[in-house]
Amino acid sequence: MPAIDLARLKKQSAQLADLFDQPAEFLREHREMLDYYVNRTLRSQGVAPSSVLPTYRTPPVVLRQIETELAPLAEKKPIQALELADALWDEGWLETRLLAAFLLGRIPPQEERLLARLTAWTQAVRDPNVRAALLTTSLTRLRKETPDLFIILVKEWLHPARQRMWSNGLQALVPLVTEPEFDNLPPVFELVEPVLKASPAALQFDLQELIIALHKASPDETIFFLQQILTKTKSPLLAVSLRRMSPELPGELQTGLREILRTRR
Repeated sequence: MPAIDLARLKKQSAQLADLFDQPAEFLREHREMLDYYVNRTLRSQGVAPSSVLPTYRTPPVVLRQIETELAPLAEKKPIQALELADALWDEGWLETRLLAAFLLGRIPPQEERLLARLTAWTQAVRDPNVRAALLTTSLTRLRKETPDLFIILVKEWLHPARQRMWSNGLQALVPLVTEPEFDNLPPVFELVEPVLKASPAALQFDLQELIIALHKASPDETIFFLQQILTKTKSPLLAVSLRRMSPELPGELQTGLREILRTRR
């Protein structure tokens, strides 16, 4: 891999941006650019660690510069951005799918096909890095600008009949809850309640992460919510799950849970 010349990198990225509304030409130029910066010693390993996707092992500075050039175009040209994202996703490399996820996060949330694309891709994704990007970066504008629409999307994912989407729904809620300006927790509690009542063992870490985020946002509301749901729930699964995750929770939350669980006995 050649040393990265920032002036050259910016020029290459600008040339790539000129092809924003020509997906086929963009992909050709994008392949050439990624191949230029490839570390061939690592490239021979085929896939990224913890990934099922082939990768160019592109240096992060190169990926960030491409994103910087494309971000304003995606905001101004949402239809073309969605078409380019589709092409990048179908290309099937780690770098192209991460860029596709990034573009979704820059598209105005009013774009009618955005929610369908997010749902389809999150259902199909297997790579943990791409999945994380879809549940955070891709939802950026939807989460910040139209939280009500975001809640509707997550409600679909957390529907009782869609248990295989529950993990996505729980993980998508964490960045919303941690937004400093977000203070409307009751709809989040309502969404999470059925999942908490079921408390599948496979989702313990997802539930743990969300409970920690909720408690950080509003300790009193979170403790009250857990107390209420434990009171209403006949199944012992939630209590068992909370006991298992308790050692990993913040001290104040551990104390509150111990008192709730002691009273339940």
